[in-house]
Amino acid sequence: MADWLNAILFGVALVTVVLGLTSIIMAFMSDKQGADAMKERIEYGFLGLSALTIAGLVGYVLA
Repeated sequence: MADWLNAILFGVALVTVVLGLTSIIMAFMSDKQGADAMKERIEYGFLGLSALTIAGLVGYVLA
């Protein structure tokens, strides 16, 4: 049963890393101007960093 749990946690870590990196890349690709651009970049950046943090925590659990 422990192997199933490790496999599921690895999948969660992989998905969160991809989500985090994608969100950070999307924050830099914004084509809006002014306050809307800053708001969008902050939102995507926060989502990316929180996803990478969760991936780090899951990686710590797997170690």
